[in-house]
Amino acid sequence: MKHPISQKIRVAILCGGQSAEHEVSIRSAKNIIHALDTNRYDISVIAIDKKGEWHLADPHQLIAATEHNKLPTANEQGDHVALLPGKKQELFVDATCHKSLPEIDVVFPILHGPLGEDGTVQGLLKLANIPFVGSDVLGSAICMDKDIMKRLLRDAGLPVSKFLVYRRTEMAAICYDTIVAELGLPFFIKPANLGSSVGISKVHGANEFEKAIAHAFSYDHKIIIEAYVPGREIECAVLGNETPIVSIPGEVIPHHEFYSYEAKYLDDHGASIEIPAKLSAEGIQRIQELSITAFTALCCSGMARVDFFYTQEGNIYINEVNTIPGFTNVSMYPQMWQASGVSYPELIEKLIDLALEKFQRQQSIKTSFELPVADKSRLMNND
Repeated sequence: MKHPISQKIRVAILCGGQSAEHEVSIRSAKNIIHALDTNRYDISVIAIDKKGEWHLADPHQLIAATEHNKLPTANEQGDHVALLPGKKQELFVDATCHKSLPEIDVVFPILHGPLGEDGTVQGLLKLANIPFVGSDVLGSAICMDKDIMKRLLRDAGLPVSKFLVYRRTEMAAICYDTIVAELGLPFFIKPANLGSSVGISKVHGANEFEKAIAHAFSYDHKIIIEAYVPGREIECAVLGNETPIVSIPGEVIPHHEFYSYEAKYLDDHGASIEIPAKLSAEGIQRIQELSITAFTALCCSGMARVDFFYTQEGNIYINEVNTIPGFTNVSMYPQMWQASGVSYPELIEKLIDLALEKFQRQQSIKTSFELPVADKSRLMNND
């Protein structure tokens, strides 16, 4: 769906949020703002602070914050914003003085983690009948929950490592010996609904176990415990709706024990990135095929990054699928597309076009039921 060249597309960047990945979201938003061509796009920024309040933010102040702070956060300043569903000309309004803000053509949610990447914001935007970048409610919710995601991948016949799931109500039943018998050592303990390696621990022995369990449960009411797969960390980027395309794969080589939050965002030397990944032609093809299959099986659209473990024996396991991958300076998703011939600005433009195309296609779906003429006549006669 293309707008006339003379008419700018009005894009709202939605960033921040109440998850533990708030700071990563601000960094991603900064890069997207930089990449948008101001000759084609009018840019608004809606920043959600850590209390959950929505603010109309100054893009330049947002950028400045990310340049001067190691861990930037959304400013608790600026006009408060509320979404007004059903009012296409007054989609976002100032909640304080009830003034209308400029109309928005498409929203780019760059909210990582719960209350942003898990279908909640996507559902709100669908109710408001506004196009948005990325997966719909179902795909977003599925991929946010590592338990549901892995079960669906497994049921689709796709390779995943062994895993166990526990809820907070089952804490008393979590037994170290049982887990070791099932998964071996070491193993990973993770919050089921989070990303950016937040809340993750690698457990080597019983002395680390209880602390790792408590750490994961501090971020979620459900945790997933996964077998350690000794292999390379390979990632692949997917782009599209009904006919997605795939990038060349890249490899993350952590310099920490695993690719932790610190290795990703705090340590400038926390990991090396190799794009393209040094794989055989058959390995590349298999990774790309599995990426497309997983993207489709999990009802994704727009974009996703698919993460794999690739063992020395040539076995491949899907680790996770991320529906709002990072767009920071070190993020793999845009880097893999750049190496595949799609520049950062072109990638953002394609994502916006995909959002508008999907929205236009969904508008053709009927929202009311009409009886055939013969049935209408029969009902009237019965009355």
